Amino acid sequence: MAKTLTRADGPQSVPALLHRNAKQFADAPAYREKEFGIWQSWTWSQTEAEIEALALGLLNLGVSEGDFIAVIGRNRPYLYWAMVAAQMVGAVPVPLYQDANAEEMAYVLEHCGARFVIVGDQEQVDKVIEVQDQLHQFEHMIYLDPRGLRKYDHSHLHQYSHVQEQGRAAYDEYIKELRAREKKLNYDSTGVMLYTSGTTGKPKGVVLSNRNIIETAKSSSEFDGLRQTDDILAYLPMAWVGDFIFSVGQAMWTGFCTNCPESADTMHVDLREIGPTYYFAPPRVFETQLTNVMIRMEDAGRFKKWLFDHYMAHARKVGPAILDGKNVSFGDRLKYRLGELFVYGPLKNTLGFSRVRVGYTAGEAIGPEIFDFYRSLGINLKQLYGQTEATVFITAQPDGEVRSDTVGVTCPGVELKIAENGEVFYRSPGVFVEYYKNPESTADTKDSEGWVATGDAGFIEDDTGHLRIIDRAKDVGQMADGSLFAPKYVENKLKFFPNILEAVVFGNGREECTAFINIDLTAVGNWAERNNIGYASYQELARHPQVMDTIQSHVEEVNVSVAGDEMLSGCQIHRFVVLHKELDADDGELTRTRKVRRRIIEDKYHDIITALYDGSKSLSTETEVTYEDGRKGSIKATLEVRDAKVLPVATKKLAAE
Repeated sequence: MAKTLTRADGPQSVPALLHRNAKQFADAPAYREKEFGIWQSWTWSQTEAEIEALALGLLNLGVSEGDFIAVIGRNRPYLYWAMVAAQMVGAVPVPLYQDANAEEMAYVLEHCGARFVIVGDQEQVDKVIEVQDQLHQFEHMIYLDPRGLRKYDHSHLHQYSHVQEQGRAAYDEYIKELRAREKKLNYDSTGVMLYTSGTTGKPKGVVLSNRNIIETAKSSSEFDGLRQTDDILAYLPMAWVGDFIFSVGQAMWTGFCTNCPESADTMHVDLREIGPTYYFAPPRVFETQLTNVMIRMEDAGRFKKWLFDHYMAHARKVGPAILDGKNVSFGDRLKYRLGELFVYGPLKNTLGFSRVRVGYTAGEAIGPEIFDFYRSLGINLKQLYGQTEATVFITAQPDGEVRSDTVGVTCPGVELKIAENGEVFYRSPGVFVEYYKNPESTADTKDSEGWVATGDAGFIEDDTGHLRIIDRAKDVGQMADGSLFAPKYVENKLKFFPNILEAVVFGNGREECTAFINIDLTAVGNWAERNNIGYASYQELARHPQVMDTIQSHVEEVNVSVAGDEMLSGCQIHRFVVLHKELDADDGELTRTRKVRRRIIEDKYHDIITALYDGSKSLSTETEVTYEDGRKGSIKATLEVRDAKVLPVATKKLAAE
């Protein structure tokens, strides 16, 4: 098995892992993709042949060692192969977010100086063509799906399959050169360059070596006992480090199968059909799935809803303990087995989680109630903490030590320390090489001893060694009275409610906390439908009096919870508004990984923030928006500012303790 290999005798590059898998697991499935409703499958030996043909085709096109090759598109085996083929020829793959607009792509393509771009379809071709005049080193583009591209100028535009055919035809001419380039690859060779989401500025190119990728894949696979027979569903953005390490790093190390859904619209159907054994999703995905479950139960018959509520109450009581192998009475176990027969089993099957052996969530904190819901069903969902700069893994939760309020213990080979200001630092074999063309930021982030500043504030529990993250260090501040201000803590509590999609809390340096809230159109729309409430737009539904009352009840419930936390009781929300539009990455308000860009939001909505603090009961506002086709427009709205009930706060100040 792959996990028995050691650093001394193991492959030193991702292409070397591919060749090993093609020999060791030749007939085992390596990649699957659903196309036109049918699952296509490639074995490891077939995958090696496909990647080698593309690599030879890239040599035929003139790819040089050290070139940057951008990869843009949805999760498809061909695009994962493109990243490995780029590594084979000594080039550096640079995956981009497929939903990025043309200008965002232009920045990354020009910054890395990509000579070659490999894309999925006409949409991505058009984006690159739109900005090609800004790209001084761009030469050739390869596309996968030919639909709509027949009449384009093909002097520098090539079909993926044709590049492979030309590679096969030129086998004798280029195979020695390909083998020579592969032979040069080692642990210190660059394996991939991934761009950060850019929450506070322009994205930075994070250079990761083969050492980072392979050592991290090896240790994390061993930590969770990942197997060659495992299945994953690759549906998260290919430009995100998590998808890269799961779908390329760990897949190549263990030899398990990477499954690609047909589209975002069919993802949940495809998830059920594959039934992955190893699964990752950010909290938003788990929140959305739970929201959909609760909506369906609201529409269910009286007996079915009673059955669900009855057995879920029992699952919450004993499910996590059974999952962790703790002592549970025979009667409780028997009742849980009945619940598995009537409720948990069918529900897991509907969600696509029947076979999940190891599940993870990360990216931001998940609501404890959401986390406990999935674990109560018997799904081994755990939390990890990581960064692009760490090749994902910093801490993870071992089996039997899973809690909703921590992100686990240090991963194998990782060291942690907490600075005086509470910021978390780490070092490990996964620590990135550098930020490309940015030595100043590299020096600010990574010191001479290899310690990396995470930008997050947290602490390590003395008795368990578990890490607890409070918030982003730059976002943690103090209220006017000196008490702690940690907005993410409150926002995550708000987002537990199915009716709330997003929340942004303000209050640093002020006497009171306030909040922006986005409703979840799916959940609130379902409520409106069941109650025969008509609405014509998100904006109309968001300002409906009953919706406002419901959101106010959620805010006040969170205030009760926050008031019970001695450190953070000052973060109760005094006033809030339900925004007239959803926060959107296309409008610059969220990153492509859906993280809130606080500074941009504060600047863009300064008039609404002013109204939250000056006692206004309502205000009129106008906001610029970006439509799907790139056109700009504006939305005018009159917003109601609501007061929320707060509980008394302890008079002692954190700063004085």
